[in-house]
Amino acid sequence: MIQRRTVAADTPARVATSARVGCSGADSAGSLVVDAAISGSLKSQGVNHSEPIHAPHERPASQPLHEPSRPGRKPGLSAGKTVHLRPTAALAGRALLPGDPGRALALAQFLLEQPLMFNHHRGLWGYTGRAADGELLTVQSTGMGGPSAAIVLHELVTLGVTRAIRVGTCGALDRALALGDLIVAREAIAADGTSAALGAGALTRADPALAGTLAEQGERHLLSGERACRVGRIVSTDLFYESDADRNASWSAEGAIAVEMEASALFAVGAAFDIQVACVLAVSDTFDGPDVRTRIDDDALVTAAETMGMVAASALAIVG
Repeated sequence: MIQRRTVAADTPARVATSARVGCSGADSAGSLVVDAAISGSLKSQGVNHSEPIHAPHERPASQPLHEPSRPGRKPGLSAGKTVHLRPTAALAGRALLPGDPGRALALAQFLLEQPLMFNHHRGLWGYTGRAADGELLTVQSTGMGGPSAAIVLHELVTLGVTRAIRVGTCGALDRALALGDLIVAREAIAADGTSAALGAGALTRADPALAGTLAEQGERHLLSGERACRVGRIVSTDLFYESDADRNASWSAEGAIAVEMEASALFAVGAAFDIQVACVLAVSDTFDGPDVRTRIDDDALVTAAETMGMVAASALAIVG
């Protein structure tokens, strides 16, 4: 299936993106038409990004959004003022946070009716549309690593997000985990620099209510028994290619069942702003030794990502 998108303003970043996914040439002055081949579960129709459509009763993104008052709120940007996110559509009060921009697009197509691009600035693709419960949901990529993730969530909170779930991938430290299994992170060992810079201690924690609902929804969506859903401690680090072979063993001894790069920073930002943040991960890598990594295949990763998305969206629908 081919989805046709009109993207306003011929910026270098947009030209690069269009060239990568296939550009059909100028549709009109100052715009590009992007023809992206989309597989299978696409629900959304073509979107004209040069004329953002705002949901009923939603404030246009170009108007200031009033920052919600919350206990313990830490000072940051002025209400509605963001540097890295430049909204082009409405923002929901709840968000899914994949790291990969491509996964953000795929989840938006899979989960949302008529998704509109919320952000494309800095390649951090984000989309807003109506989820299965009829309410707006934003899917916003964070990029890789704690620093980028912390910036994105900080700015989403500034714009009005109050609940967020990281939907990402991880490497299994527990040998009982298999590729495609899901993990709901109860807490994270803060082995990354961003969590430390945010003042976090040795452990950062997910919101208990949201994490508990995630676990319930994970079990419900995986009743077939083909994959498992585990709840436990993970570890967040700054390195994907870890050169210290003993570090995984050390984290495992501390109770971590998986390793990834963003959750701890997101938990720390959530705690600082007093909002609900949780995390569900799909196992994309297993380790059979210091230098032996097994990677999930592309089709299995798509299936796992779609399951993660359904689990997370269901949890957000329940925890209001």
